[in-house]
Amino acid sequence: MSDTKTLIENRPPSVAGLFIERVAATPDAEAYRYPVPPASGEGPDDWKSLSWGQAAVRVYAIAAGLIALGVRAEERVALAAATRVEWILADLGVMCAGAATTTVYPSTNAEECAYILADSGSRVLIAEDAAQLAKARERRAELPDLAHVVVIETADAKPADGDPDGWVLSLAELEERGTKYLEQHPEVVKERVGAITAEQLATLIYTSGTTGRPKGVRLPHDNWSYMAKAIAATGLVTKDDVQYLWLPLAHVFGKVLTSGQIEVGHVTAVDGRVDKIIENLPVVRPSYMAAVPRIFEKVYNGVAAKARAGGAAKYKIFQWAAGVSREYAKVSQDNFRHTGTASVPFALGAKHTVADKLVYAKLRQAFGGQLRAAISGSAALAPDIGFFFAGAGIHILEGYGLTESSAASFVNPGEAYRTGTVGKPLPGTEVRIADDGEIMLRGPGIMDGYHGLPEKTAEVLESDGWFHTGDIGELSVDGYLRITDRKKDLIKTSGGKYIAPAEVEGQFKAVCPYVSNILVHGADRNFCTALISLDEAALLGWAADNGMEGKSYADVVASPRTQELVDGYVKQLNEGLQRWQTIRKFRLLPRDLDIEHGELTPSLKLKRPVVEREYKHLLDEMYAGAREA
Repeated sequence: MSDTKTLIENRPPSVAGLFIERVAATPDAEAYRYPVPPASGEGPDDWKSLSWGQAAVRVYAIAAGLIALGVRAEERVALAAATRVEWILADLGVMCAGAATTTVYPSTNAEECAYILADSGSRVLIAEDAAQLAKARERRAELPDLAHVVVIETADAKPADGDPDGWVLSLAELEERGTKYLEQHPEVVKERVGAITAEQLATLIYTSGTTGRPKGVRLPHDNWSYMAKAIAATGLVTKDDVQYLWLPLAHVFGKVLTSGQIEVGHVTAVDGRVDKIIENLPVVRPSYMAAVPRIFEKVYNGVAAKARAGGAAKYKIFQWAAGVSREYAKVSQDNFRHTGTASVPFALGAKHTVADKLVYAKLRQAFGGQLRAAISGSAALAPDIGFFFAGAGIHILEGYGLTESSAASFVNPGEAYRTGTVGKPLPGTEVRIADDGEIMLRGPGIMDGYHGLPEKTAEVLESDGWFHTGDIGELSVDGYLRITDRKKDLIKTSGGKYIAPAEVEGQFKAVCPYVSNILVHGADRNFCTALISLDEAALLGWAADNGMEGKSYADVVASPRTQELVDGYVKQLNEGLQRWQTIRKFRLLPRDLDIEHGELTPSLKLKRPVVEREYKHLLDEMYAGAREA
């Protein structure tokens, strides 16, 4: 522990400094893998690699190119692109120039994109393609500080009539400019990195709020340097790991993974195309990856739906194997907690061996066959789904953090992980539970504050460094944290009973293999209701086997048979709930919730106020004529 403390306390001021150290230590080791689609557009991708030394050539060229454009220390460079290797190289280039990255989701509309660029005072925008360039061009009159747009896709870097001279250039041109600048000023990047201080701004991440404008979270260089060292200190990741990184890098969860990788020095395969995950896993064969709960839910639902489609006997085998898996995980985790060994009774072990041959081994192969651990964060994973994967040999280590705490504040400790908890705090992070149950955090990962919003900062950040997370939780005697709900999301019924909707929603996701999203409603009402959207692929597979092949999602959802199907799962859910938690009525939504309609955040979290506002007519309908206490 003393070595860990020394490692963290003696951290360098920035990840830019750590990157230079990593390149010097292992210049020829593989750093990144990335896909190159075939020129014909058909067939599998060709995966290429960059060593740390090759990555450094590009990173330093980008940094020098930005310096040549006049970017100064702490000035903002916005980055609007999907997860791809160029995102990481550009972000490192910005940091090595001593500047700060403003992250912008590529799904952000032109109006909000312009707000973020203006509010951050971004001087340069690194845009993925013509679509991202068009957003800046459309709102250029509102962006007097934006001096240049650098386009990653070279073919899309086309100036238009009305663009100021030199306003648009390609990433290749920026790197070429930087290379020439380095010939004249060979030490300029190292000088910029050497001048970085720990408290200097490194990243501005705008939170996707459910109401009003997003707030810019100011994360200094020290946050990322601390995260890199703390992640390494957990021992969860080793230099021999292969990480599959698909999470949005504009989100703090994706971004923190890049810091940890630089410190540890393992390989990262980068591809943000969510529709390619299933195809990529057997190719990348990761030993380590991070995901949000929705991905594990979709895999679970897909496996269950496939088993059901295989007939009654196959589905019965799956249900039996799922039950064995959960029991095996619960017993082995409980035994490890009390004895230090994950032993199980002989009879359970024998059943598990049979189930492994029939079900679990195929599931592990779907993840590439080498997956040692998966980190789940950003939202709560339903414990029953976590236990299912744990018993199947896919160890999901839940973690916890916020944008304001640089993502990783808690993580489950390797072999001693406990499903249903988010583990223990990272070394150097303090936690306490306030009188009202709110989780409070303090440590080197906490933000400086909200950009230009001192009043909002003061609402959540105490003068002594304690940060109000807004989440409710419980700490075990030995320091494991369990999140029970968002403070603002707790429901109080008209009968005075408190309900944590996320807990009920999580249980339903474990019960119903067809659910995509569920919102439990009941604040100031005398019973709970739910709005439910179904997973299209799983639902249409079921529909094809039940005389509705070829019908649209909306038509299948409206069918009485579908209503009856979901009603059965709701009844099953209610059997395990307290009376005041039960779902008395529900409505199926005509389409799934999504990011495009503003109902989910880019990390796939439910925006409750948006959904409740949009489907107010369905909620009102369920309570119409009911006597409200």
